[in-house]
Amino acid sequence: MSQFPKDDPSLAGPGLDGSAMDGGVKEASAEAGPATTTKSTQLYDFAVIGGGIVGLATAMRLLAERPGSSLVVIEKEDRVAAHQTGHNSGVIHAGIYYKPGSHKAKLCKEGAVRTRQFCDEHGIPYRNTGKLIVATNEAELERMNALYERALINELDVEKIDEAELKRREPNITGIGAIWLTSTGIVDYKAVCRTMAEVIERAGGTIRLGTKVTDITESLSEVRIDVESTDGGGRHSAATHGGQTLYAKQLVVCGGIQADRLAQMAGIDVDFQMVPFRGEYYRLDPKHNDIVDTLIYPVPDPDLPFLGVHLTLMMDGGVTVGPNAVMGFAREGYPKWSLNRKDMADFVRFPGFWKIAKSQLKTGIVEQWNSMYKPGYLELVRKYCPQLTTADLTPEPAGIRAQAVRKDGSMVEDFLFYDTPRMLHVCNAPSPAATSAMPIGDLIADKVLARG
Repeated sequence: MSQFPKDDPSLAGPGLDGSAMDGGVKEASAEAGPATTTKSTQLYDFAVIGGGIVGLATAMRLLAERPGSSLVVIEKEDRVAAHQTGHNSGVIHAGIYYKPGSHKAKLCKEGAVRTRQFCDEHGIPYRNTGKLIVATNEAELERMNALYERALINELDVEKIDEAELKRREPNITGIGAIWLTSTGIVDYKAVCRTMAEVIERAGGTIRLGTKVTDITESLSEVRIDVESTDGGGRHSAATHGGQTLYAKQLVVCGGIQADRLAQMAGIDVDFQMVPFRGEYYRLDPKHNDIVDTLIYPVPDPDLPFLGVHLTLMMDGGVTVGPNAVMGFAREGYPKWSLNRKDMADFVRFPGFWKIAKSQLKTGIVEQWNSMYKPGYLELVRKYCPQLTTADLTPEPAGIRAQAVRKDGSMVEDFLFYDTPRMLHVCNAPSPAATSAMPIGDLIADKVLARG
């Protein structure tokens, strides 16, 4: 079975060798003894916290490798894919942006193939749209050429086209050159996750929706998970109201934007905090549903951590514009101007928040201005699609990117795991986590199973 390579810094994290973190983890008292199963408690072979695509992919792999094992997925919302997975642009990425030979490049390329295979097997519709990365000036053209060379090293099916060919293929797009990438597609990741949940249940697993984790305690023999019903309702909702205790021999936590809090709940001394970045989208007026035949992306700015505002075809036939990237003031606040007092208090006390805010001050001011001033946002698109007007931009739900930030203000750009003898916390699963979810889930599950 494959394991996380210990010599690969892109997958490094505290305690990756199975040792406890500095400061340790919270442990049950020796007097408590082993867990017993009663009407209010249950012992599982595996528990997975988080019903996003990475958590579900991990659960599928665990059950595939250990048929007959007992497994529970715990999700506080009334549906799977309720947060980051269900609020992204639905792109099946090809892996063009990632360093050749890196795990992000390999996982993305494999994930794109396996996402399509999963959809084919289960009758989930998707579209192989392809993507054009468009340069609009000489500086962007130079960066585009470097990106093209990286794509060749990554063995992607790409083509470099000039201004005339770009205009022939996409009459409504303006640029001086572009990269045509054939292996990009689109899918509804919420539909993928619903099917994953069904696969887990057919394999004997349990999906518990509307179930919030309130405490995690690790002992020598198991992990105790205290939960309570959130009255989420639905077919998979918690069977009982009020508090309940579950036990698991092994726990995997895929908590997304709540990853730091769940790790701290388990007694792990973390050196990062999750900071939400709002990705705000617009949807083009339906009269523009045929404005492009493929996805249109700008050439990414290497000084920015995001890919820029792009035109994305959607599975429902529409076209979205976005996202921008503004710092959020609520971890799960999707409406504009959402603010959560507890989240804000955490930010104020965390030194990394102030450091990243200072380092990204200029960019942040521009992004915030564009968030408030629709013509400013529009100009990001008019660089390559000049005929659009502000009237063409209609409301579309926002997304939230869960970004791990260290105390020194640096963003965690790759995977970050905290590992103890009976717990594995996935603390940062960066883009393209949705595309790469199945191979990421394999790696996580294989790490857990390697413990014997």
